[in-house]
Amino acid sequence: MSPALLGIALALAAGQAVAAQSARVDDTQATVEARVLHLRALDNLNGTTRDIDMTVGETTSFGHLEITAEDCRVPRAEPGADAFAFLRIRDIREPAPRFSGWMFASSPALSALDHPRYDVWVLSCSRS
Repeated sequence: MSPALLGIALALAAGQAVAAQSARVDDTQATVEARVLHLRALDNLNGTTRDIDMTVGETTSFGHLEITAEDCRVPRAEPGADAFAFLRIRDIREPAPRFSGWMFASSPALSALDHPRYDVWVLSCSRS
């Protein structure tokens, strides 16, 4: 599959996952906002990782990346279960964001940052 088609397929899958999440009517599956986002970042060039804790609305740096947490949500019935967060990630050397969208803790490859040097993924979200 070509990279362009793969990108389209991943975008469609991510959109379907978000639509499915927001379409749930059962109150036990409703989500709540979480204030603190827990990420892990990897620099593939030197093999270093860093766990990043940030609050929603905050922007932090990792290497040449500027990471902004827009939103973080967890299931109401099981806050320790799957988390998903809306992130904007920009390489400070480029004008446009490298990533803008939802990342899912349970499926990091579903919607991932496309950068030759860095990887960033959601670990969890917490309410405090």
